[in-house]
Amino acid sequence: MAKNKIPADIAKLSFEDALEQLEDIVRELEDGDGALDSSIKAYERGAHLKQHCEAKLTEARQRVEKVVIGNDSAVGLEDADLD
Repeated sequence: MAKNKIPADIAKLSFEDALEQLEDIVRELEDGDGALDSSIKAYERGAHLKQHCEAKLTEARQRVEKVVIGNDSAVGLEDADLD
């Protein structure tokens, strides 16, 4: 599945702001009180927010790896066990 381009208003958000909006959307959808069309639009926005958050996390990890490797090439990194 091809990823959709992230809308400009979402691309401008910090990780924290995007995550907060995503959490709000999840709560609204879990409540199930909205109309179908608005729920679909909220879901689509949530998917873009998720994609943006994932990109921000990847970017942050790459920056940390550069710092660690740049300071001492003997330093090794291990993947975090996040499960």
